[in-house]
Amino acid sequence: MEERLPDWLKKHKHLAHLRPIKKGLRNASLSTVCEEARCPNITECFCKPTATFLIMGDICTRSCRFCSVKKGLPETIDTEEPANVAQAAAQLKLSHVVVTSVTRDDLPDKGASHFAQTIKEIRKKLPGATIEVLTPDFSGKEKFLQLVLDAKPDVFNHNVETVPRLYPKIRPEANFTTSINLLEKAKKLSPQTVTKSGFMVGLGEEEDEIVDLLKSLNDANVDVVTIGQYMRPSKTAIPVAHYWQPSCFEHWLDVAKTIGIRYVVSGPLVRSSYYAKEALEGVRIKR
Repeated sequence: MEERLPDWLKKHKHLAHLRPIKKGLRNASLSTVCEEARCPNITECFCKPTATFLIMGDICTRSCRFCSVKKGLPETIDTEEPANVAQAAAQLKLSHVVVTSVTRDDLPDKGASHFAQTIKEIRKKLPGATIEVLTPDFSGKEKFLQLVLDAKPDVFNHNVETVPRLYPKIRPEANFTTSINLLEKAKKLSPQTVTKSGFMVGLGEEEDEIVDLLKSLNDANVDVVTIGQYMRPSKTAIPVAHYWQPSCFEHWLDVAKTIGIRYVVSGPLVRSSYYAKEALEGVRIKR
């Protein structure tokens, strides 16, 4: 039986603050991962305002067991979407724009060119903004990764999500080696680009596995790491195996810094794009 949700994970959403941004996104036919993944920080982020745009539809070709995003056969790519995302970001007056996507294994380039075009359109509309992309693994293909990096995002993010042992159970269509190699390649191909990754705890991992994962991320020269508690987004998602105490996240932050990772955001409610702008600024200061 799944444990009762601890008090430190309970966060209230104030719908009155969410409606204006939600309305603007719907009018532009856009989605955010904040909504699709049922992020607990949505009110806080929308009020800043900040949002993580979800491109290439809301249907994923993979079936990760922790995710609430719909699975199946995706729709045709909307060629107007990059410009629409840029327009929405400009209307929201964002200074840091985060763009992510569902996994599109059905596309010849896995969606890499669509990411690149979105970056270029945002640059046109918001030349002063910084841009972060949170991408799928592109099946590990370097040429697709290069397409994205050539568009010069400020941050390249790809989440490893969990420890290697749990991949067959949690991410059966993904591969840990593919993910960690993608991050390492990104830094080698574009040393000036800040690289970033994140993972969840509470899926059945052990303490020593968390430390080993942090070492692997440091070995891949990842600049920023986010650590958060897995919270079951729907009844069809895998149940939470364990709720880690807030003190554990403080401990992992210290461990990560000791290992050598430049910037760490660690806490029960932390998600990949939480304090994204601050993380980028923190890495640049340390450089």
